[in-house]
Amino acid sequence: MSKTIISTPNAPAAIGTYSQAVKVGNTIYMSGQIGLDPASMQMVDGIDAQVVRVFENLKAVAEAAGGSLADVVKLNVFLTDLANFAKVNEIMARYFVQPYPARAAVGVKELPRGALVEADAVMCLAA
Repeated sequence: MSKTIISTPNAPAAIGTYSQAVKVGNTIYMSGQIGLDPASMQMVDGIDAQVVRVFENLKAVAEAAGGSLADVVKLNVFLTDLANFAKVNEIMARYFVQPYPARAAVGVKELPRGALVEADAVMCLAA
């Protein structure tokens, strides 16, 4: 099966040796998104704004791949402070409806660019 690279200017450009997303068959593997504003490539301030920006960035990549966040089947969330987990749940509810994707939330020491939160996702499109 061949790979298709997904890229959009509506999400931050890759800041390393990776692609925003890779499509294989009907599955899209979305790279981790942090709270970078895609226009300025600067980190937004505060946990609330970063969580919103993360989901907006994932949404942009999902749309560039021909889907939406409703097509996400697996989400991984990384937090530098697990005390912010309730905030992630609250904001995530604005972007996802039932049935929710499978999800993991992991506490980490630090994230790129001093981010407070990062999330990646796997999305499956209808055949």
